[in-house]
Amino acid sequence: MSRIGKAPITVPAGVTVSVDKETVTVKGPKGELKQQVNGGITVALEGAEITVSRPTDQKRHRSLHGLYRSLINNMIVGVTEGFSLSQELVGVGFRASNQGNVLELALGFSHPVVFVLPKEITVTTESAKGKAPIIKLESHDKQLLGQVAAKIRGLRTPEPYKGKGIKFVGEELRRKAGKSAK
Repeated sequence: MSRIGKAPITVPAGVTVSVDKETVTVKGPKGELKQQVNGGITVALEGAEITVSRPTDQKRHRSLHGLYRSLINNMIVGVTEGFSLSQELVGVGFRASNQGNVLELALGFSHPVVFVLPKEITVTTESAKGKAPIIKLESHDKQLLGQVAAKIRGLRTPEPYKGKGIKFVGEELRRKAGKSAK
């Protein structure tokens, strides 16, 4: 049995969970999330615990078992605590500013890049003298947060020689030696 899938999920106070056939809905202080559950996986709500079970031991069912348990657990953590990611802009002249949910980035192109964020994500930017500008993203939806962070990083991925670009805070980049290192 899946080690992740067989662990029950405890529902904290202030969170309501409803299970309708193939849809799990989680409501909490930070928002509401829904997840479709397919592939024969069943979700049962008993008191303040959620259990996820699978019909057979086929490889497909084993993988979906752990997946859906993790997704439901992330939904519960998201509506109670929320998730946050920080990215830093490494490069001369790289700047970030925001007006509400519109992020404006100067990334060395001939024009500023304007990135409109979904309403579920809040953004703050920090700029300190002598330090790289930091973009902080917060949301209750972990999947959406990761997808938006990846799109922002994709605007200027860090290059391997000098490390210039948009990277996650604390990310270790694989660096290459330049031409002089023969």
